[in-house]
Amino acid sequence: MREFTFFLPTKIVFGRDVVRKAGEGLALGKKALIVTGRSSARKSGALDDVLSVLKGEYVIFDRVENNPTGENCLEGAELAKKENCDYIIAIGGGSPLDAAKAMAVLAVNDKRPIELYQGWEHRALPIAAIPTTAGTGSEVTPYAVLTIHEEETKKGLGGPDLFPAVAYLDPKYTASLSREVTVDTAVDALSHLVEGYLSNRATSASDLTALQGIAVWGTAIEALRTGELTMEAREDLLLASMLGGVTIAQTGTTFVHALGYPLTYFHGYPHGRANGVFMASYLEYNHGYAPERVDTVLELLGLPSLEAFRELMDELLAEGAYQIEVSEEQIRAYAEKAAKTRNAAYSRGTPSADELTKILKDNIL
Repeated sequence: MREFTFFLPTKIVFGRDVVRKAGEGLALGKKALIVTGRSSARKSGALDDVLSVLKGEYVIFDRVENNPTGENCLEGAELAKKENCDYIIAIGGGSPLDAAKAMAVLAVNDKRPIELYQGWEHRALPIAAIPTTAGTGSEVTPYAVLTIHEEETKKGLGGPDLFPAVAYLDPKYTASLSREVTVDTAVDALSHLVEGYLSNRATSASDLTALQGIAVWGTAIEALRTGELTMEAREDLLLASMLGGVTIAQTGTTFVHALGYPLTYFHGYPHGRANGVFMASYLEYNHGYAPERVDTVLELLGLPSLEAFRELMDELLAEGAYQIEVSEEQIRAYAEKAAKTRNAAYSRGTPSADELTKILKDNIL
């Protein structure tokens, strides 16, 4: 008997020029805090589109850091309070979207950022999310991943009111991305889809979005390989990214993310690339628990074997490859921390620190 809950309160609007077509409907209140990174919103054209149709008052916070900290989010929240903003328009990749979610909570709750992990009382400000990358799927998830220096890691914050009220997805906003960033974010999207499908929390409903997303992602493999990223390919990647977000909104992520976080925090790896480092080993690990599911992933991607998947990841991540120096003691520490995470608990077989140590050594030593 199938039993599951599927909760997705975000309205999704997908297509060309959807922000301009939204017109006055873009506003969710009287005054907006527009949250962006330092340049992506302008470079992509998304900010211009927003300002061309937004009729109400607004103030712009364009100082979101890569891998935003709680303090960075508090800065934006204080601006929202000062300006009496009653909703947020978030424009950008995962960092601005995740930061905007934390700001939406901090703006109406008298808490330090680290205290949000114990919950909050007042409902977050509503958010209109406009992604300019095709990777995180944050526009359709109840998560915000922040850098927590106290714990020396990136850590996910979650709550149902972190779901944006509406998401506007236009592939043209990803057209200005370099091939390297496009690949890194695409690999992030694939990790969400595959992790969600192989999670021990997967359901019949989450499988539908995961499988469709993997199939769509597979149609863009050649474009990712060659760098000939047509608007059709970018549309496929944005759709796959959104479906990945919908999937992990139901299942959460698994140990791939737990292993990737220290590479980002301590060694500066972009998040998607850090996930990609472990994806082949993740499929190999899961072949021992759910071989039919791993075979389905490979089939949908048009790949004949696990080795072919590893070769694909190696090929895609070769450009802009990062070199890191890490000791065996550090690897063991990363593995022990990862084994205690919710991500590991959501993984089939609940991998031990010893198993995660081996995966780390196999891929980064």
